[in-house]
Amino acid sequence: MVKRYGLVFTIFLLGLLLTSLACRLQAEPAQPSLRSPSGLIVSPAPSPLVTPTQPPNLDPTPMAPPATQEIVVPTATVAPDLGWQVLSPGLERRWINLLTSEGGVQESLYVLRIDPAMYDFDVGYKPGAPQRLMDWQSETGALIVVNGGFFTADGQATGLIIVDGQAAGTSYAGFGGMLAVSGAGPNLRSLRQQPYDPNEPLLAALQSFPLLVAPDGQIGYPQEDGLADRRTIIAQDRQERFLFILAASGTMTLHEMSRFLVESDLDLSIALNLDGGASTGIMLAEPPEGVAPFTLLPTVITVRPKA
Repeated sequence: MVKRYGLVFTIFLLGLLLTSLACRLQAEPAQPSLRSPSGLIVSPAPSPLVTPTQPPNLDPTPMAPPATQEIVVPTATVAPDLGWQVLSPGLERRWINLLTSEGGVQESLYVLRIDPAMYDFDVGYKPGAPQRLMDWQSETGALIVVNGGFFTADGQATGLIIVDGQAAGTSYAGFGGMLAVSGAGPNLRSLRQQPYDPNEPLLAALQSFPLLVAPDGQIGYPQEDGLADRRTIIAQDRQERFLFILAASGTMTLHEMSRFLVESDLDLSIALNLDGGASTGIMLAEPPEGVAPFTLLPTVITVRPKA
């Protein structure tokens, strides 16, 4: 009889313990990890009154896609490299095929190299009103239009952005990089080495993260997270030419891209990751070709020949 009561009491205590544990789990739910379209694990969104010191919260799902695919690049051959082709003075295109050990194509990189002495760079921004890349090009009349940096679910840029000399948003601090356009022309820089100064006379600017090539030419993203996705990169080489590099197949991680850029013959001095995943896209007006994004874009980088 005593043994029976002891068994009942033990079962009663076990039931109380399980009930207490269930209530605690309901009261303290685990915080889910949000992932950006590029697969980055990010921290909670910063307050607009505080300068962010960590990568901000990003929209984990793309906005409504365009009704149609816009325009796609012509198919490249399986040659590892087709070399630089001059499209117009100061503008070159190159296909770089990254091959597997079996000789198949792992990723095809679409690269445009631009002489900033012959072209003007600018930034377009429609907060809360994203649109198709082809509409951005039609509206701006730009020769080249590329997707910009990260944005929130409601179409707001997560970092600082400057259009026509007017700044919006909050600058990243201690991480990431910035395309800064002044009267002297465009420049790409690390925000850790050269933080944004509100007194800078900038005409346009756009921020993103992470740096894939650090200013000293070292690998900017040394850790391997195993998250492959479509990539858009803006870079500057040691001759101060700008490059747009797009990997549209979605087979490369940030570390793999960072390592490739450092070890390649592109001779880069700095490279900045822009928004990727569904946002990756570029349009070239002449010849008409490009990589189509799968979502609407509130911010873009534009390039046009100098007048």
